[in-house]
Amino acid sequence: MLRSMYSGISGMKNFQTKLDVIGNNIANVNTYGFKKGRVTFKDTMNQTISGASGATDSKGGKNPMQVGLGSTLASIDIVDTQSSLQTTGRSLDLAIDGDGYFIVKNGNSNLYTRAGNFYLDNTGTLVNSDGMKVQQYDSTGNLKDIVVDVNSILPSQLTDAIKIVGNLPKSVSGITEQTQQIEVVDAKGVKHVLELKTSSNNGKTWKLTFEDKSLDAPPANKPDDNKVSINLVYDAANNKWTQNGTKIKLKLNDGTGKAVLSNDINLDLTKLTFGGENLNAVFTPNGQIQGSLESFNIGSKGEVNGVYSNGKVIQLGVLALAKFSNPAGLQKAGNNLLQATVNSGTANYGIPGDGLGTLAPGSLEMSNVDLSEEFTEMIVAQRGFQANTRIITTSDEILQELINLKR
Repeated sequence: MLRSMYSGISGMKNFQTKLDVIGNNIANVNTYGFKKGRVTFKDTMNQTISGASGATDSKGGKNPMQVGLGSTLASIDIVDTQSSLQTTGRSLDLAIDGDGYFIVKNGNSNLYTRAGNFYLDNTGTLVNSDGMKVQQYDSTGNLKDIVVDVNSILPSQLTDAIKIVGNLPKSVSGITEQTQQIEVVDAKGVKHVLELKTSSNNGKTWKLTFEDKSLDAPPANKPDDNKVSINLVYDAANNKWTQNGTKIKLKLNDGTGKAVLSNDINLDLTKLTFGGENLNAVFTPNGQIQGSLESFNIGSKGEVNGVYSNGKVIQLGVLALAKFSNPAGLQKAGNNLLQATVNSGTANYGIPGDGLGTLAPGSLEMSNVDLSEEFTEMIVAQRGFQANTRIITTSDEILQELINLKR
């Protein structure tokens, strides 16, 4: 009887713990990135009344006889299944689609989370709601803070090369011409729009003509005074353009309509082919005017891209993720954070999509708590608790009957 009472007490304690875990799950049904808990039980020690005996020639074997002495907790697990994603439209809200955890730095230690509601502090550092700094991979593969300087300026860069890709046909009938506009930047950081004509009348020699249309009209007796031209000839014996690497100087507007020569500009023809009948050469000058950061965004691969007023998109960093051999071995540290333990394994850092999940910008991962499941488990736990109280009540009544034998 006393054994049954203590078995009932152990069952009550276990079901109380189960109700505590269920209550925590329900309380966090709307907590972003929350992973629900699960309680499992196991029986505790057993008192052996008689052991097992084997069969003999004259008698069969006998099973052991044991009385169980209650139950105890087997585990309180973190169920780290993927939950559904909620679209928020906010650029700093990130959800992980797949495996991995965001890495945030608290002092000198790293913590981990699935909650991707991030913010910028007054220094432009990407942080979580508690001010812990979100980590990225730098060029050397080390972790560092993500800083977006909203006042950053991208300096101008003069044009010193023009890359030409595509094809120039080997034979043409009549005069063939292609016209396009290109943008070059001078040493003062000023942009100039030039008209570029690619022409030939036989296909053997191709002529490039650069002209700044904003220059004052040339004299009538010198109609080509504002133009700079160069002929391209293909060396079939050596399979290359003889003008590859040639440096030219363009005539640019000095701001008053007068022509000034640019710095040396290198012609890169290594990706330009010669043959066929299609004329599809594309000219790409380098260089850029000064630009200020207008906006930034985070891509599905974790890349933090800055968009500048000069049209340039510069990668400012790559968001890092962590992966563990045993995610269920992580320990909850509160505030939607997890920390590594000896049984979770060492954190393996990487970038989204490289053996890890990808990011869903403008979304947040919802809690994986299922209310219908939790309420069902609550009913089971409640009935289990009540059943164990009946064990104690019944055992108490039997003890009372024994006491009454004395009367």
